[in-house]
Amino acid sequence: MAQKELTVADRLQQLFKLQVIDSELDEIEVLKGELPMEVNDLEDEIAGLQTRATKLEQQVQEVEHEVSQHNAHIKEAEALIDKYKKQMDNVKNNREFEALTKELDIQTLEIQLSEKKIRELRTHIDTRKESLQATQDRIASRQADLKIKKEELDGIIAKTDKEEKDLRKKSDAERARIEDRLLIAYDKIRKSYRNRLAVVPIKRSSCGGCFNYIPPQQQLEIGLHKKIIACEHCGRILVDDSIIQVVAPEKLETSEA
Repeated sequence: MAQKELTVADRLQQLFKLQVIDSELDEIEVLKGELPMEVNDLEDEIAGLQTRATKLEQQVQEVEHEVSQHNAHIKEAEALIDKYKKQMDNVKNNREFEALTKELDIQTLEIQLSEKKIRELRTHIDTRKESLQATQDRIASRQADLKIKKEELDGIIAKTDKEEKDLRKKSDAERARIEDRLLIAYDKIRKSYRNRLAVVPIKRSSCGGCFNYIPPQQQLEIGLHKKIIACEHCGRILVDDSIIQVVAPEKLETSEA
């Protein structure tokens, strides 16, 4: 059996019903405010800080390892110095004495160079540890902020979660009934405006979206439902009271206010 061809009034009712549902979803998003974005930003910032802290910790460990190597080198040089000094007690000629003296000078220089390098490395360690502490303090601060923001957001979600899920199901169901070309136009208009209104009623002879005047002849055409008419100023789809009465009669008071 062929599906019944929808009238323009039917299509307008579908679009306005979807708008009513989506507007209620928008109200929930407004209630959440910037919290979801703030939570995401804080999580990203903390992740970045933690990566930086890990890198700083690795750098400290690497530099400390270098210090250990230099300390080991110093001990080796000191052991050689002791060995050469003992050997000097048993030198038999000037050649042996000069050779040992040269080795002592070399090992003494090696110790001095290692000690200088250790001082430089310890300065690097102190600098990195200061950066690490500042980063860890920043992480703790941002985690405290995140905890507060999450608690706020979780509180709102707890109150609105069931309602939001129900509304999303209704929105999906309505979208499935609307033909693609109208749905594409609807979504495009919604994305164009901060208030997310794509289908609006006529309020006091004006567009309910941009509030520009709608001439009587155009209002008459809108009421005849022969075609879908958009506001010539903002492009929003216009509906009259008869559509509102069928879909959401409670909106008539708002429309007439």
